[in-house]
Amino acid sequence: MKLFLVLLNCFLLTVGQVGGPLLARTYFLHGGKRRWLSAWILTCGFPIMLLPLAVSYYSLAAKSKTTQSTGRFTLTRWLFATSAVLGTLLGLDSYLYSFGTSYLPVSVSSLLGSTQLAFTAVFAFLIVKQKFTPYTVNAVVLMTFGSAVLGFHMDGGVVPRGESVERYALGFFMTVAAAALHGFLMTALEYVHRKAGVPLTFDLVMQVQFVISMFAAVFCTVPMIINRDFQVICKFGIFSSQAMAKEAVEFDLGETKYYMTILLAAVALQLMIIGSIGLVFSSSSLFSGLVTSFLVPTQQVFAVIFLREGFDAEKGMALAMCLWGFASHLYGEHKAAATSDNKQPTPRNHGDQEDSPADV
Repeated sequence: MKLFLVLLNCFLLTVGQVGGPLLARTYFLHGGKRRWLSAWILTCGFPIMLLPLAVSYYSLAAKSKTTQSTGRFTLTRWLFATSAVLGTLLGLDSYLYSFGTSYLPVSVSSLLGSTQLAFTAVFAFLIVKQKFTPYTVNAVVLMTFGSAVLGFHMDGGVVPRGESVERYALGFFMTVAAAALHGFLMTALEYVHRKAGVPLTFDLVMQVQFVISMFAAVFCTVPMIINRDFQVICKFGIFSSQAMAKEAVEFDLGETKYYMTILLAAVALQLMIIGSIGLVFSSSSLFSGLVTSFLVPTQQVFAVIFLREGFDAEKGMALAMCLWGFASHLYGEHKAAATSDNKQPTPRNHGDQEDSPADV
């Protein structure tokens, strides 16, 4: 079950992190400008989890009839409360990221991948007492610098046209702050899981993910309601706000593609959240950070294919360093597992006789 959850969440994180930012970038490239809406898109896809939760609920209901158990949910009150707090912080993190990237070029915003891994490693060491092997340290250093190469691209230091130096600096600060908060959230989630005192199950992971995503979406929805930007209308079967309807008319790709871009981005980004949280539960916050950093240059490759962005020596170097670092971590884990297996004593058969002093 643990291996299945690791592979499943790696797949979800890959799909979400590669597809979600590309769709979100398409939104900004073709006329999207609203930051709270962008943050809301990062979190509003949580209803897609209702289907697996419903399957889980009725599965547990059927199981409770055969085992005479009354519980259909494995989420405790303490886990619900802590998940609500973490979800609220995730909503804040989404806004910081959206605010920062609205002022930054794509190359600089790629720094988020590198600083997130560095912050995750620091918090993992301080909060959950993560043990670092030479292979893990090598992976963190290589993948951090590999992703940082994208941020320090030759075009990365140029302030975008129409933006002031102050806004550029503010956007850079907000992006790094979002990376630090995300690193803390992943480590805090691992700490909560260790202290929960309940066994890891697929149902538990899904319930925690739903609560975190729901409170993150609520955090981003409330400001839109306060600003009266969320007067709900229905367009093309999608519920949206008046602000979205006005923006859709001015969207370069057309009104229909505007709503499709937002819908697909919301689904993909929700898969990214599910995958990153699921990896923390099934593995560790550090491994989740490593996979996330590995996908940063991978995302750039897809940006070259679908968004016609350039692929130069810096991006090639970043991809190579991240691949090397990720391979280093996997090799270290494999070697540690092999060493652990060799240290385990060989079980003695019941029919074997004890060695005599002479044999010894």
